[in-house]
Amino acid sequence: MVESKKDIKFKLTRTDPSGARRGHFFTEHGKVETPTFMPVGTAGYVRSTPMRDVAESGAQVVLANTYHLSLGERLQTVKRAGGLHRFMGWEGTILTDSGGFQVFSMEDSEITEKGVTFQFEENGEKLFLGPEQSMAIQRDLGSDIVMAFDECVDYKAPQEYVQKSVERTTRWAERSREYPLQDHQFMFGIIQGGIFQSLRRQSATEITNIPFDGFAIGGVSVGEGLDLLKEVVGYTTPLMPPMKPRYLMGVGLPEDILASVERGIDMFDCVIPTRYARQGTLFTRMGKLRIMDKVFRKDKYPLDTACRCYTCQTYSRMVLRYLFFSKDPLAETLATIHNLTFYQDLMADIRRAIEKGNYDNFQRGWLNSYFRKNSPRKK
Repeated sequence: MVESKKDIKFKLTRTDPSGARRGHFFTEHGKVETPTFMPVGTAGYVRSTPMRDVAESGAQVVLANTYHLSLGERLQTVKRAGGLHRFMGWEGTILTDSGGFQVFSMEDSEITEKGVTFQFEENGEKLFLGPEQSMAIQRDLGSDIVMAFDECVDYKAPQEYVQKSVERTTRWAERSREYPLQDHQFMFGIIQGGIFQSLRRQSATEITNIPFDGFAIGGVSVGEGLDLLKEVVGYTTPLMPPMKPRYLMGVGLPEDILASVERGIDMFDCVIPTRYARQGTLFTRMGKLRIMDKVFRKDKYPLDTACRCYTCQTYSRMVLRYLFFSKDPLAETLATIHNLTFYQDLMADIRRAIEKGNYDNFQRGWLNSYFRKNSPRKK
């Protein structure tokens, strides 16, 4: 088994009585404060939005996807550009997903011990992706954090199948770890196991015995709902090494993030803020709003009066609504800038609350405002 030749220098600086953790780690491209949220730039760009604006939102890490960046001429274009950082125009840390989730969500994929055979979604061509292929692509992309290749199963999958999947994911993780990467790259392992506590325990034991630089919980945020998500994260996180970064993949909504931070998670990613923005759904401290609703047609207020983003400092709700109805691409850009800033401001507020040792009170008050309720939201 390949031992890590470098140190991500993860340091816990405060643990709140609730269980929330405050810390940081380092990559070649800078310091990352945790808990952190990673905007998703699936195919090497955050849709509708210049990376300058992503940086100004406060983001420290962005995520890109191995599968999407391997299709067609994309990988060669990234290599000609000098790597993913130059291709994206991003000076901070980049994490690349292994592509497993996208592959397994496709119809007619064939899973074997070697890997997965599937159809290229654009032209139906048969393609193959396994641990070695995924690692080779991520090495060529030059991301700072590489994810091991795993199998993500449906939360409704029967226990017998999930058992076999967990065992296969462990073998794939071992093969992923053996693959040589660039000197600056770190690798995280992924714990699977569906909604079965015994299988999560088995997967956590096996994956954390492999010398990864950090660990992730995969296979959540796939339709199981907040209650099951909290349950799975609640019994899985204590099984993860406390002195390495903990990443919850594909999560999520603000309430999901707040609940998961309380359960000891350090890193998050999700397409929700950018996808919702393009559809005209905006996050505010008083809840979500649909900007195309008629109620906003004469509204001269910004989206969120407490928001520091360029959109809120420059445009009113009625103007943004007008841009969406005009189908001008500027509308999607402005909405994305706002949602990304909202998420980064939330993470900054979370970090401050943990530093002060009052995360529980912060979470309760924040959710009460967000859901406009007068009584505490049940955890």
